[in-house]
Amino acid sequence: MIWLALTILAPLGAGLTALALRRAPEAIALIGAALGLAGAIALFAGVAGGTDITASLPFLPDLPIRLVASPLTATLALVVATVAAMVLTYAAGYMAQDPERPRFFGTMLMFVAAMQLLVLSGDWITLLAAWEMIGFASYLLIGFWHGRNGVPGAAMRAFLYTRTADLGLYLAAFLLIGIAGTSEISATLATTGTPALIAGLLLLFAAMGKSAQVPMQDWLMRAMAGPTPVSALLHSATLVAAGAILLIRTAPMLPGGALLAIGIVGGATAVIAGLMALAATDLKRLLAASTASQYGLMLIAVGAGVPIAALLHLIAHAAIKSALFLGAGVFQHDRESTDLDTLAGAGRTRPGIFAGFAVAALALAGLRPLAAFYSKDAILAAALDSPSAAWLLPLALAGSVLTGAYMGRALKVLWSGTPEKPHDPVPLMAVGMGVLVALAATLGLVFKPLEAMLGAHLAEPGWIVPAMGLAVGLAGLALGWLLAPARLLGPLLAPARDGFPIAGGLDALVVRPALALARLCDRLDSWIIRRVVLGGIVTGAQALSHRIERAEYWLLALVNAVGRLNLSLGQISLRTDRDTIDRAIFGLVDRTVALGTRARRLQSGLIHREMAMTVAGIALVTGVLLAAPLFF
Repeated sequence: MIWLALTILAPLGAGLTALALRRAPEAIALIGAALGLAGAIALFAGVAGGTDITASLPFLPDLPIRLVASPLTATLALVVATVAAMVLTYAAGYMAQDPERPRFFGTMLMFVAAMQLLVLSGDWITLLAAWEMIGFASYLLIGFWHGRNGVPGAAMRAFLYTRTADLGLYLAAFLLIGIAGTSEISATLATTGTPALIAGLLLLFAAMGKSAQVPMQDWLMRAMAGPTPVSALLHSATLVAAGAILLIRTAPMLPGGALLAIGIVGGATAVIAGLMALAATDLKRLLAASTASQYGLMLIAVGAGVPIAALLHLIAHAAIKSALFLGAGVFQHDRESTDLDTLAGAGRTRPGIFAGFAVAALALAGLRPLAAFYSKDAILAAALDSPSAAWLLPLALAGSVLTGAYMGRALKVLWSGTPEKPHDPVPLMAVGMGVLVALAATLGLVFKPLEAMLGAHLAEPGWIVPAMGLAVGLAGLALGWLLAPARLLGPLLAPARDGFPIAGGLDALVVRPALALARLCDRLDSWIIRRVVLGGIVTGAQALSHRIERAEYWLLALVNAVGRLNLSLGQISLRTDRDTIDRAIFGLVDRTVALGTRARRLQSGLIHREMAMTVAGIALVTGVLLAAPLFF
């Protein structure tokens, strides 16, 4: 459990830390990658005995998040962690002068974590979430230098192409969950019959988008706008590999009809993308077309019913293609371009890097004893033994010849030219590339033990298949070295350089009709808003305004009437107040003043007068007292 968590959380935590701190992003990235690699190694060792390691985390009711490390998924996780660690080591030197290094390393690590989650997911819901995360992270990475011309468009194109194909994965997942009644991937693989055929074709559609299979191969060549370490990681063990991984994991469920369709699509891609690689004028675009072609060979193996052969070639290709891209990045570092004419002789400038590039190129061509020799032999043997051998074997052989041809051409261009003084030393870049070159040369030695651990066994190919594979590889290398693309391709050169736009290509067949439909929907939407929504709102607003106006009129009349009534009452009150209350008050005041005046006269201050009045008063009282008995 702890190793399962470390494999995913170590790169995720390091990525978030690099983004938050914005200091020493290279060191944080290398620590996170190293911990993730340690977790993947421990996980691989833990399942080597055949026991799965699982974890279930609570999520929705009856839909927990499941992580499963089986021998297959642990192997894939180890491939992702190994390639990511080497690419990040290389990137520490390649991106040393870029001021946006924290954003670069943070996004790269989150991309790696998302890929590990996808590889180790045990249910469809988790897989869909991881699928979305790697799509978004790849958009950010392809558009990393978004200020440069054409970069935002390339990122958006890659995002939309892969998102379109993602519809197939969603429909397939929901169909399988509905049939099986559970989201657990291993349980849904028991689906059979027509649902399995429909789900298989939908999964093929999803893989065509992610793995750049025809007719969706165009976005991959345009995605070369991103930094070289991004290209190396996208093309080797992560984004582009996701489609092939999806088909390898679901291969036990796929019926014959779906397998035939997968094999035909893969074979057509191996040839068409191989021709595009041979016609390319840019080294990174050549390698990108090669990636689509090699995943086409893997789909041939799945279509032939031997997914273990596809898995072995995926592992070998991850190391080989990463090494090739990293070598291309060093040459680009020296010449500041990946145009093949500009790179002429770049290999002589750095013979060590060229030697590593050559080993990886020869490995991809299938020369013994390098890694892809074994995996390509397994694919050719699977195609030969397939019930659809008449279709699959010629396509596999043609794809193998073209692989040798475009690799031979790339080697000739890099070696045949004038050497120039190299730029700064590239120690970290050389270390990262060197490890991957060593893996590209020696991985074939572990294929037999790996087959035993996975419980699969490839039939001994005898001598015909190895001889056939070696012959087509050598023939392709010789053709590519000796003949120019114009002589090899003839009238196919121009359409190959344009990406074989049959009937206008996918742009004419899908993108432009889709945009036209979108514009039609936009006009319909505008008409509805203008005529229905806004029209209804305006009419309603006018009616409401009229009613408000009438209500306001009556309210004003009421207010005026109340005002007039209040005014009349005020005037009555004024008159009453003035004529009655004020008059009474003023009269009382006058009387009081007059009484006061009279009373004041009684107190004149003259003693004799006061005494006379006193005597008069006493006499009056005495007289009254004396007269009273006479009357009572």
